[in-house]
Amino acid sequence: FLDTPKGKLHYHVAGDGPLLLLLHGSGPGVSGWANFRGNLPVFAREYTTYVLDFPGFGKSYSPDANPLAVGPAGVLDFLDGMGLGPLPVIGNSMGGNVAARIAAEHPEKVSRLMCIGGVGLSLLSPSPPEGIKLLVEFVENPTRDRLVQWMESMVYDTAILTDEFVQMRWESATDPAASSDIKRLYNRQMLEGMRRGRAFGAADSVAMLTKIQAPTLVMFGRDDRVTPLDGSLAAMRLIPKCELHVFYDCGHWAMIERKDEFES
Repeated sequence: FLDTPKGKLHYHVAGDGPLLLLLHGSGPGVSGWANFRGNLPVFAREYTTYVLDFPGFGKSYSPDANPLAVGPAGVLDFLDGMGLGPLPVIGNSMGGNVAARIAAEHPEKVSRLMCIGGVGLSLLSPSPPEGIKLLVEFVENPTRDRLVQWMESMVYDTAILTDEFVQMRWESATDPAASSDIKRLYNRQMLEGMRRGRAFGAADSVAMLTKIQAPTLVMFGRDDRVTPLDGSLAAMRLIPKCELHVFYDCGHWAMIERKDEFES
């Protein structure tokens, strides 16, 4: 744990060598460990790898505001408190969004940026996407069946959703000690905002993407039902030093579903 003026930030660290930071996505029962536990041993062979829990997730403190809104400040508090940076950052979904915002506003902190979904501007797909709607349904009425329905929307091949995997997320999502901040992030009001407000945020998204100076790799699953693939086109065009990699037969969790290629 790292003590900050706002509360404790929880993280894992492993390995030795150049620095690397992994930032998780959002969703029920999520944490840095839940997202990246399978990848950490590989990255730790070559990097001192940090896996952070955002405020409002895992074992980090509960913020006073929407966890997505305070995510960048939480990461900056972590980097400053640990004396880290500049360093490469890998972010999944919400983590990619937060990492991109930090790279745009604090270029001295991010040497390379890698995003798994979560960054860009959806041009063609309906909003809100299927995965987000299923996530809100689970948050409103957290049953195991609804958790499975949401998890199925996150992947292309549902065979990877083993009983052990589902049980781990179920226990984390329903732990009485778990943070209730997920309800501030995913609710009916948020869905309505996505339906009505996508065009209003487009200008801010474009401005943010064009300010990113770090060499960037944007990774998307071709079958992503949370941040659809067409959103990657804006990121690929607007981020000055950007490459795009699309994983076929892959959903939103490329680091799990296409583990070997992602780590490569």
